[in-house]
Amino acid sequence: MKQSGKVSKYLLDLFEEVGFAHLSLVDPDPFKISLENFSALIKALDEGGTSGFMVGGSTAFDKEFLDAVIDIIKSVSEKPVILFPGNIAGVSKKADAIFFLSPLNSTNAYYIVRAQAIAAPLIKKWGLEAISLAYLLFEPGGTAAYVCEAQPIPRNKPEIAIAFATAAELFGFDMVYLEGGSGAPEPIPAKVVAAVSKFVDIPVIVGGGIRTPEQAAMMIKAGAKVVVQGTKYEEYLVRGEMDKIRNSVKATIDAMRSIKR
Repeated sequence: MKQSGKVSKYLLDLFEEVGFAHLSLVDPDPFKISLENFSALIKALDEGGTSGFMVGGSTAFDKEFLDAVIDIIKSVSEKPVILFPGNIAGVSKKADAIFFLSPLNSTNAYYIVRAQAIAAPLIKKWGLEAISLAYLLFEPGGTAAYVCEAQPIPRNKPEIAIAFATAAELFGFDMVYLEGGSGAPEPIPAKVVAAVSKFVDIPVIVGGGIRTPEQAAMMIKAGAKVVVQGTKYEEYLVRGEMDKIRNSVKATIDAMRSIKR
């Protein structure tokens, strides 16, 4: 049986003690972010109270840039850095852990298991903690669904989401991620999150389109254990509004804490 690693235990302890975790997603794409004021971004997220950092994206990857991003995060924050790779190029031994993910509703075997098979021996050799993650992509899909050739799950069909999430649980995945799409106009409906959370016993992560504290709190109320945010912080970063980032994270976490579970 697989033993829980340090990062996995950290998250499980947060679920037990606080009821949730808030993860900040950073896309290590040199075409999207500059390292010039990146440390200020991480400092603002850290001071706002985020639980940890996910590093990954669906498009361009520069290995040296990825390593530089991780180095900066670790120089500023003691929170864990978890890889969230869109392909084998998104793997680095500098991270604390990796969401070893499979997009179960992809139509391409390469993205479901072959890319993972290529990277797996190296991940094990490095001793990088792997947290297995079933990745379910919902309409409208966005870049991630396009790149991995997924059939996005309709937002008005919770029964389909339940079927995939239950399959993930029975396969032995540690967690399941309900992805609404980076920059989506709206988050996944709370009724879908609630339906999945009530049916499976593994932690549910929700991301995509969660822009306000109220939307984040709604996800926690519906039963999610982790809320992921990223795009809204990229928008603040472009404008250099670090105080808004810090205050936004704090307001979001305060709203999530207010939910009576």
